[in-house]
Amino acid sequence: GKAERFNRTLQEGWAYRQPFTSNQARVDALQPWLNFYNNHRPHGSLGGKPPISRCNQPTD
Repeated sequence: GKAERFNRTLQEGWAYRQPFTSNQARVDALQPWLNFYNNHRPHGSLGGKPPISRCNQPTD
């Protein structure tokens, strides 16, 4: 179920959200979208925190 939900989110948020002029333009838009998805997008099951907040953060 989680993989299917991610695929749906990927389609709605990146792949088909806007028309791309080329496949390269679509590929170029993936990394910024993944950065937003993992580091900035509030997630309902995490109390509004982004998914990265669940990862261990290295300390100096």
